[in-house]
Amino acid sequence: MPQPLRRSLLLAACAGALMPGLPAAQSAYPSRPVRLVVPFPAGGATDVLARAITLQAANRLGQAIVIDNKPGAGGTIGSDLVAKADPDGYTLLIATGSTHSVAVVTNPRLPYKVEQDFVPVVDVARTSAVMVVPTSLPAANLREFIALAKARPGRLNFGSSGNGTNSHLAGELFKAQAGVFMTHISYRGTGLVFNDMVSGQVHMLMDNYVTSQGHIRDGKLRAIGVTSLQRLPFAPDIPTLHEQGLANFDVSNWFGIYAPRGTPGDVVARVNTAFNEALRDPELQKRLGLLGATATGGTPQQMAAMVAADTARWRRLITERKLVVD
Repeated sequence: MPQPLRRSLLLAACAGALMPGLPAAQSAYPSRPVRLVVPFPAGGATDVLARAITLQAANRLGQAIVIDNKPGAGGTIGSDLVAKADPDGYTLLIATGSTHSVAVVTNPRLPYKVEQDFVPVVDVARTSAVMVVPTSLPAANLREFIALAKARPGRLNFGSSGNGTNSHLAGELFKAQAGVFMTHISYRGTGLVFNDMVSGQVHMLMDNYVTSQGHIRDGKLRAIGVTSLQRLPFAPDIPTLHEQGLANFDVSNWFGIYAPRGTPGDVVARVNTAFNEALRDPELQKRLGLLGATATGGTPQQMAAMVAADTARWRRLITERKLVVD
């Protein structure tokens, strides 16, 4: 080959490699660590779950997944940060039912719109609650508790970790399906509810099993039933409310990964695959079980349908019961 022609081909190849947008210049995703925003404080349920899951997912993704806690305003500050982030797959969010289902219904000033500002990636976990009552209350099972509530309309109450929280809405859903009238008492966290339950001042609470199990084990509280349709694998002796006659009663808090709207489909698919592979790992499933959670997984489309159904369910409950949860 003549020397001038060889020189021209070499220069053309180098120029092509430097031009943005050409396949030779594109690096496979991910080429650097990925940030996962946790919109709640470090050490909380969402943070602990995120760290357990992402440790395994990062191995499948081939890059580190760095947890970035951005708490505030019930999880909406961190969520809004991700909604406005560059849609390149390097900023993701772990959302919950409170940030992307309940808040949509209860907060008219929400700074983001779930369907417009986010792309669902994968549903990663569920946590179910357990209905607990003081051991001093003369009710050993669901049937006896409902009978007691009906015999004392308005005299029994239920506590929650705050107005508009999952524990509040779970209690309201219970009232609606059981056909009972109970007074709601709002607290700033379930720890305060437990103190008044043990003394018998609060008569019922729907709370995460992990935070309740110590009181159940010590005989201070009685587990009436779990709020999922199936018994919890880590507490198989506690029946579901569904199997005790409260048909299809199913309240769980979901955790899912979102990306900003506009994130490329192949990037979403890559992250989805990594998390699904991680969630099938027996050791991770065992770890989640110890945290009171079950691994889920699935497609982005399945996650979108789940979130839409969850949002519609809470909107219907709040509307029908005329609840003020702002």
